Amino acid sequence: MARRRRGLPVNGVLLLDKPKGASSNHALQRVRRLLQAQKAGHTGTLDPMATGLLPVCLGEATKFSAHLLEADKVYRTRVQLGAVTDTGDAEGEVIERCAVPSLTAADVERVLERFRGEIEQTPPMYSALKHQGRKLYELAREGKSVERAVRRVTVYDARLLAFEGDAFELEVRVSKGTYVRTLAEDIGRALGSGAHITALRRLATGPFGTEGMLPIEALEALSDQDEREAVLLPVDVLVAHLPKLIVDESARQRLVHGQAASVDAGGEPAGKLTRLYCGETFIGLGVVTGPQEVAPKRLLTAAD
Repeated sequence: MARRRRGLPVNGVLLLDKPKGASSNHALQRVRRLLQAQKAGHTGTLDPMATGLLPVCLGEATKFSAHLLEADKVYRTRVQLGAVTDTGDAEGEVIERCAVPSLTAADVERVLERFRGEIEQTPPMYSALKHQGRKLYELAREGKSVERAVRRVTVYDARLLAFEGDAFELEVRVSKGTYVRTLAEDIGRALGSGAHITALRRLATGPFGTEGMLPIEALEALSDQDEREAVLLPVDVLVAHLPKLIVDESARQRLVHGQAASVDAGGEPAGKLTRLYCGETFIGLGVVTGPQEVAPKRLLTAAD
């Protein structure tokens, strides 16, 4: 007998403004409890000291959360020169003190130019990456360090917002897998000093920005379940970048039973991932298998 899942079948996406000091998982669980949701997941970890956009996927939306893990992200950060910490941020222990040379905003701008575009980055030990089944930050807390493969990431833009001699603020737009803490450390070294970040705020993830972002206190202040569910975005916002195909009821029936269905693929090439709708109702994702055929890829449970 299947185990009954506790909670309500709540489906949608909440654009949460994660508070400082909370882990991403702690914030996620608070949202899940407030909405009494059976299932929840997030789309990319924010450090406890970081604030800002954390899209929380509820129910059926968790099936499509991976599409945001691949997305570009925008951050605002404050970089402090003169000290290196073991975590790369202000919550860590200072492991090196460094002199800060006499700098101008123009000096910082010149160095930033070297960090725009595709760069190499070594992930920090204080990260959720795994080594032999264990998260790196767990090893780091035990005083251990392991070799990490260098990654190629892209800094699409890096803008200097403010400069104060031994500290400055940046806004950066980066590809997936980019560590802003590491970027700040590398910029600090290029400026002839050490560096760590003292503030970090995520402003955008893929198509989502700060518009509609909700602090957890605002969610708590809503009076009932209907009001809380009303602030959720529909599940298909996670895949809005994919082409849309409309299927009829007979095609829907074939798809939910795991069979390919006849549908006008709209000129999309074979192998193309698409959003599928029956009328105005989103039923999931399909993959084009021919000019007049699509096969099911990931469907909503409610579609069958």
